[in-house]
Amino acid sequence: MTQYSATVYTTTDAIKHDDWVSISANNTYFQKEFLEAFEVSNPNILFRYIVIYHKSKAIGIANLQIITLSIDVILKNIKISEISKKFLRYFLTSYPLKIMFCGNIFLSGEHGIYLKNNIDKKAAFLIISKTIKDLIRLSEYKPIHAIFIKDFYQKSLHITNHLLHFNYIKMPVEPNMVLKLNPHWKTFEDYKNDLKSKYRIKVNKADKTSRHLSVKSFNESDFKTYQIELQQLYENTIANANFNAQVLNLNTYIKLRETYGNNFIVHAYFLDHQLIGFLSALVNKNHLDAYFIGLNYGLNKIHAIYPRILNDYVRLGIAHKVSQINFGRTASEIKSTIGAKPEHLVCYTRHKHNVINKLLQPFMSRVKIKDFREHQPFKKSNEAP
Repeated sequence: MTQYSATVYTTTDAIKHDDWVSISANNTYFQKEFLEAFEVSNPNILFRYIVIYHKSKAIGIANLQIITLSIDVILKNIKISEISKKFLRYFLTSYPLKIMFCGNIFLSGEHGIYLKNNIDKKAAFLIISKTIKDLIRLSEYKPIHAIFIKDFYQKSLHITNHLLHFNYIKMPVEPNMVLKLNPHWKTFEDYKNDLKSKYRIKVNKADKTSRHLSVKSFNESDFKTYQIELQQLYENTIANANFNAQVLNLNTYIKLRETYGNNFIVHAYFLDHQLIGFLSALVNKNHLDAYFIGLNYGLNKIHAIYPRILNDYVRLGIAHKVSQINFGRTASEIKSTIGAKPEHLVCYTRHKHNVINKLLQPFMSRVKIKDFREHQPFKKSNEAP
């Protein structure tokens, strides 16, 4: 059997430069600078990193965060009977839950574990699982109540399903919404021409209704000038979200902009010189990954801020000639009206204590994600490949 070992690091700086080069050469989300931006800007979160080695060469990494959540936040986005919710509250509401997440809590998708190709990924994943199990027993992390290993696509389940043998509970989460761009879309008009009439009308209406908004591309100086307003708009969106594990400190954006320059995009929306919304995104090779947005909900309906943001993500994707736009989770139905399709994700969770975990298992296994109507906005012959 292939022998792998694991070392746990408390900061990105503690990991050797050669290890970062080995791990992150082809993956933005596991570069030192990317993870460091979140680590240094969010001091209320405890970050840990598990690096997997084979013969002293780094061949993988797992990104961990330890946070505190209430049971009500956890239950907010799951479809489960009221009786089951009462049961879960009875067992879990007496204390705030300290949870160890494996995965980036601020992003959707497989951004928590990276394993190089041409290795025994099942064996490496097993080492990560055992290391997490050992970590939660250490006094410095007590009391960790639960572990949540997040966001795997269907193609990864043959590796990750071994967690079920460790009494993890497999549960679906809201899908990642992805728009595949057709190569012949050279302009936004090309994209609109491929939409069915009623969806093209919706897109045009969003632009027309938001015509009084002015848009500015923000740089690091703008982030600092408007930091309070940006944070408030972002937290407005978080308050309206079905589920959010933690509030991101938008100082993270300053760090990301310093590292990725114009590939990290923030567009701000103004009405009469008042900042009322923003979008953010990262150009990641041939993908555009949508990050957090913020908006003034009191003005959203009148000025179509959110529909305009979705239109502008499509414009950005076309302008940067990417193959797809990753819109992330939430608001799945409206994202499907502009052509995004769901990519289904699976997470795994378990309570630290075996007895409680066994009691929770039949209830958690009944969890369903909230349904949404999936639209088909493109003319049949013009759907992106």
